[in-house]
Amino acid sequence: MKTVTILGATGSVGSSTLDLIEREPDAFQVLALTAHRDVNKLAEAAIRTRAKRAVVADEACLGALRAALAGTDIVAAGGAQAVRDSADLGADITMGAIVGCAGLEPVLAAINQGRTVIIANKEPLVSAGEIVLAAAEKSGATLLPADSEHNAIFQCFDVARPSRVRRIILTASGGPFRDWSLDRMREVTVAQAVAHPNWSMGAKISIDSATMMNKGLELIEAARLFPVPYDAIEIILHRQSVIHSMVEYVDGSTLAQLGPPDMRVPIASCLAWPDRMTTPMAPLDLVKIGRLDFEAPDAARFPALRLAREALDAGGARPAILNAANEIAVAAFLDGQVGFLEIAAIVEDTLGRYDPPAPGALADVLAVDGEARRVAAERVKDCAQ
Repeated sequence: MKTVTILGATGSVGSSTLDLIEREPDAFQVLALTAHRDVNKLAEAAIRTRAKRAVVADEACLGALRAALAGTDIVAAGGAQAVRDSADLGADITMGAIVGCAGLEPVLAAINQGRTVIIANKEPLVSAGEIVLAAAEKSGATLLPADSEHNAIFQCFDVARPSRVRRIILTASGGPFRDWSLDRMREVTVAQAVAHPNWSMGAKISIDSATMMNKGLELIEAARLFPVPYDAIEIILHRQSVIHSMVEYVDGSTLAQLGPPDMRVPIASCLAWPDRMTTPMAPLDLVKIGRLDFEAPDAARFPALRLAREALDAGGARPAILNAANEIAVAAFLDGQVGFLEIAAIVEDTLGRYDPPAPGALADVLAVDGEARRVAAERVKDCAQ
C-alpha cells in the first residue's frame, strides 16, 4: 500500500486523483488532503478516504473544517504553515496540485523528503525550475509530470539515451478560438473562453488554453524536464486531443502516446508508475475517431507562444515574470476588467517593464513573482480606465 498526500485536493486535478485512489482502496492510504477554502468538499473527501489529516489554507475556515470533521479522528489544521507541514509527512506519493505560487513551498517541502512528487501545477517548473530540479537531485526525489502532454513525453522518452532524441512535439488542441479571426477574437466573452472544445478544466487553465499560454508554459516545463535543446521542442495543433505528445528519434521513428482527453489517464500513469493501474476510461475507438489532423499554430493570433519561447531563451527571472503576469491578466479578464486580446499584451508589457536578476533561491522567486504581479496589476488598471 502506498501512502498519498494531495496538495490541492478539491480542484479538478485533486478530484481526479481522489477518484482514482478511491477505486483502489487497498492500494492507497491517504495521509493528508489540503484545500484553499472549500471546507465541505475537503471534509467529505477526508471522511471518504479516511485521511489522517485535512488542512485548509485559509485559516479563517479552520473552525468550519473542525465542525465538519467532528466525531472523526481526522486531524484538522489551517494556514500556510499547516499546508507545508502536510507536505513534510513523508508520503510515498505527493500530488502537487495547488494553483499558483502558493504551491511552491509545499512542493519543495515534499521534494525534500526524497519520495515521489507528481507535478500538476506549472509554477514549480516554470517559475522555479532550476531550484526545484536542484532540490530533487539533492534529495533523490522522483518527479513525475501529470500534465497530459508531459506525461505523454515521459512515457515515450528514452531517458537512458537522450542524445538519440531528435525532437519533442507538444500537441495543442488550439482551444475554442483556433478558427477565429483576430478581429473576432477582440469580442471574446468569458463564457466563450472557458468553453474548451475537448477538455473539462477549471476557468484559469481554460483561459490559458484559449490564449495558448498553457502551451507556452508547457514548452518551458518540457525544457526543464527533458534533456534536449530548446529548439528541439516544437508545438503543433492537433484538434482531436487524442495524441497527447510525441518524441521523434534520430532514426526517423516517432513514438506517440494516445488516450482520451481525461486527466485521470496521466494521473493514473503517475500514481502507478512504474506499473499500470486500471482506470474507468473506455478504450479508444480509433475507427469512430476516423482522422487525426495537425497544423502549425498561428503566431499572430496567439502571441503567448512567442512570449513563452522568448522567456525560455532568456532564462533567469523571465519565466517567473511571464507566469505571474499571465495570472494577473487572466484574473482581470475573468473579472471583466480587460479584453481577451489584452491578456497577452499585459504579459508582454510586464516583461518589458520588469527585468530583475536571476533568482537564486525560493525567496527570490517569490519576490520576483510578487513584483511582477504588481507591475501587471498597474497595467490592468490602465486597460480598465
